[in-house]
Amino acid sequence: MRGRDIEQSGLLSYVSLEERIPAGHPLRSIKPMCDAALGKLTWRMSRLYSKMGRSSVPPERLLRALLLQILFSIRSERMLMEQLEYNLLYRWFVGLSVDDAAWDATVFSKNRERLLRGDLAQGFLAAVVAQAQAKNLMSDEHFSVDGSLLEAWASKNSYQPKDEPPSEGSGSRGEVLRRDTYECRTDPDARLFRKNNGGAYQLCHMVHVLMENRNGLAVVGRASEATTDAEAKMALEMLEALQRPGWRATVGADTGYDYAGFVNSVRALGVTPHVNQHTKRASAIDRRTTRHVGYEISLQKRKRIEQIFGWIKSTGRLKKLRHRGRSLVEWMFTFALAAYNLVRMRTLAVQSA
Repeated sequence: MRGRDIEQSGLLSYVSLEERIPAGHPLRSIKPMCDAALGKLTWRMSRLYSKMGRSSVPPERLLRALLLQILFSIRSERMLMEQLEYNLLYRWFVGLSVDDAAWDATVFSKNRERLLRGDLAQGFLAAVVAQAQAKNLMSDEHFSVDGSLLEAWASKNSYQPKDEPPSEGSGSRGEVLRRDTYECRTDPDARLFRKNNGGAYQLCHMVHVLMENRNGLAVVGRASEATTDAEAKMALEMLEALQRPGWRATVGADTGYDYAGFVNSVRALGVTPHVNQHTKRASAIDRRTTRHVGYEISLQKRKRIEQIFGWIKSTGRLKKLRHRGRSLVEWMFTFALAAYNLVRMRTLAVQSA
């Protein structure tokens, strides 16, 4: 018998959001890990709010919504709020009931700004990393490091001469360089830079990742000024953040890190530099390092770090930034690294099942 096309909707529903989400949906595995990490940040989030006044949007829901924006490549917060209005999967993940109204995009952005002023992204990544360590998914001895460029939210036309250029430059022997006399008026922290001689100059921020080699999970993330020596400086800073008494480790890196200053500084930290040898000039890496089997293994594992940058720029939509200022760029980049780890940990759990 043919059914009747009746468009009158029911006033009540007896099916909960929990029942509507498929048992095998990827978010079902990610949500418990996300909630466990957010539970470790309760005291940090409490410090950002006054004990008086009207209750605001719960920060846990704001962070889950930001996580959805990264996981599903949603290009704007306005579109995110639009989909929260009718997408039951998103409502379930964020913690909204069927009857709750989605936030206005302006209200969401205003409340989100408070979170960006704190260190919640760094704490969230650390909590996710702690979960991976508890599940024995991470190596504490073998790492890789690399840097990449993220295009700033600014036009090249905004790169204008400074009103008061410095008398002494940042070049060798005080040479005045273009970056000393020019700055971006839209985003003063952005720099006009190219990573290699064949590339085009762009206003950008430089970001850095320290990855463990067992399963390719991000351990530490940083953002810095785009300069030729920034990658080496930030690599040392990230390694120092992990340093502990009696620690012995290795770190893989590409040929851009192959110079004596970086190699000697890494060794001073108790870390063996597995740097890919430069072929067009003298290398700082000799047979004392390359004769070991672990050196070749590190060079192979190091390539996996490009998957992190690729995911961050494509799925995470950070190839072209939506925030200005280095502190905000580092916050969003670190939060995106945590999102990558959650997806990677879910994949590893499926593969081991």
